[in-house]
Amino acid sequence: QVQLVESGGGLVQAGGSLRLSCAASGFIFSIRTMYWYRQSPGKQRELVAFVKGDGSTSYADSVKGRFTISRDNAKNTVYLQMNSLKPEDTAVYYCVVVIVNREYWGQGTQVTVSS
Repeated sequence: QVQLVESGGGLVQAGGSLRLSCAASGFIFSIRTMYWYRQSPGKQRELVAFVKGDGSTSYADSVKGRFTISRDNAKNTVYLQMNSLKPEDTAVYYCVVVIVNREYWGQGTQVTVSS
C-alpha cells in the first residue's frame, strides 16, 4: 500500500532553515510527481511545490527563491529545503502523490517559525 512519511519539522526562528523529508513506499516512485502542501489554521490549503519524475519543479510565489524541492529516486524520498523562513510559513506540511486520480497524503509534519 502507498505510504508517505514526513519528517524534519520543528521550531525555528525567523530567518532560519529546515529540511523536510518524505519517505515513500508502495508505488513506483521515480515516475510520479511529488507534491508538498501546507495547511495552517484559518488559511486555505496551499500547494507549496512539486517535482515531476523528470526532475522539473514548480513553486508557489510565496516560497519562490526560498524553498527548494528535490528528489532522490534511489531512496524513494522527496525533500523540501526551506531557507529564510518567515512566521507566515508556520503550518503543517504534507507530502502528496496522485496515483490513478487518487490522492495519497502523509501524516504531516509541523513547522513553526517564531518571530
